[in-house]
Amino acid sequence: MEYMSQEGYDKLVAELHELECVLLPQVREAIAEARDKGDLSENFEYHAAKREQSRLLGRIRFKQKVLANARVIDMSRLSGDKVQLLSKVEMTNLANNSRMTYTLVSPHEANIREGKISVKSPIGQALLNKTAGEEVEVRVPAGIMRLRIESIQLG
Repeated sequence: MEYMSQEGYDKLVAELHELECVLLPQVREAIAEARDKGDLSENFEYHAAKREQSRLLGRIRFKQKVLANARVIDMSRLSGDKVQLLSKVEMTNLANNSRMTYTLVSPHEANIREGKISVKSPIGQALLNKTAGEEVEVRVPAGIMRLRIESIQLG
């Protein structure tokens, strides 16, 4: 079971719809056009279109599986006293006193540019169930990072 926000769920549904209703028909049309050109054994366009169709079908199956196992979190049942999924956490890196704010989301919603990190990432796992004021140590590729949780809000 995969927990996610309503926004993340809606985004996955939209991506699946585009894959199934826009991209897949385009690829099928490209296959039909390439097939009409004759000899398939040396037809690069045909083989490229078939590879693209296979890639799309794999992505469609993956998104369908994620959606089948997805559960949307009821935001009204969450509390803001501990770090959990959909918590917006402001923290300070104790090594250089820089502040950063991240929202913990499901792995399928993670996007560092939007300030969303996965709860399954090293930082996300270290922050889970912690409270404001606590310090955590996180093992990251560059070594050990020490963070202090400044505040927790519901995303």
